[in-house]
Amino acid sequence: MLRKPILALSASSSVRKLITRLPLTRDVVNRFVAGETTADAVRAVRDLRAKGLQVTMDHLGEDTTDTAQADATVAAYLELIAALGEAGLADGAEMSVKLSAVGQALTGTDGHAYALASARKIADAAYAAGARMNLDIEDHTTIDSTLQILKELRTDHPDVGVAIQAMLRRSEQDLVQLTGPGSRVRLVKGAYNEPAEVAFQTPAEVDLAYVRGLKTLMAGDGYVMVGSHDPRMIKIAAALAEENGRGTDTYEHQMLFGIRADEQLKLRAEGKTFRVYVPYGSDWYGYFTRRLAERPANLLFFLRAMLTRS
Repeated sequence: MLRKPILALSASSSVRKLITRLPLTRDVVNRFVAGETTADAVRAVRDLRAKGLQVTMDHLGEDTTDTAQADATVAAYLELIAALGEAGLADGAEMSVKLSAVGQALTGTDGHAYALASARKIADAAYAAGARMNLDIEDHTTIDSTLQILKELRTDHPDVGVAIQAMLRRSEQDLVQLTGPGSRVRLVKGAYNEPAEVAFQTPAEVDLAYVRGLKTLMAGDGYVMVGSHDPRMIKIAAALAEENGRGTDTYEHQMLFGIRADEQLKLRAEGKTFRVYVPYGSDWYGYFTRRLAERPANLLFFLRAMLTRS
């Protein structure tokens, strides 16, 4: 019930200023964000790898409207890839990239072409270092451009991955096109404030769409990334993998940094491949508010922190 109001309120510039200036906010954000610098990100990767967990890295930022900021985001990824390589941590790591952060949302220029060129730079550097790349999916207006860029990137790097949001009505058909050999897809429920004509609105509808998506992916030939914290979806994924004769090397589980950490270790102890989505950087507001909106437990955690500090 609170998801849409939180997402709508988060679009307010005055609310953004208030939240980002509250001293206590930074303390809470630290639970969900690994830090602001490349050194912070490398430290988080080292800690997670020591626990047997894989990582996918997100340099925070989105809806960039100037080329300087888009270029700065690309430079941040290149710096991270180099730092992970120097630390012996690049092999098997992933870079999760929002195309709106690297040029897709530019005005007055061809944002699609700029994002493609930017994404290529990151992909080339990642694969050269032994890492991979995954395209994050954003609101419904960006999907066609994102999937076209994915197609272009796969000409040089066939297993560039992509996230697909089960909540979008179009996703069932998109998934059918993304299940071929070598394809890598991260299925998530979705965290954007989308209208009813393009997205399912109730939790029950989204859950059913997620299960349908899992069935399509598990029956396909690609590598499946189960992006969910929901215990029911995790059990269903395991059942579908067994039903389709999939070994544990053909799919993995993913959760967000700072959420259900014990469950992450439990799944890894069961022999499952587990990857943590690790966000870092100073532009954390959009990411943070979506985390509050999608899980009541996160919002309660934030409110408890406010009451404790007041």
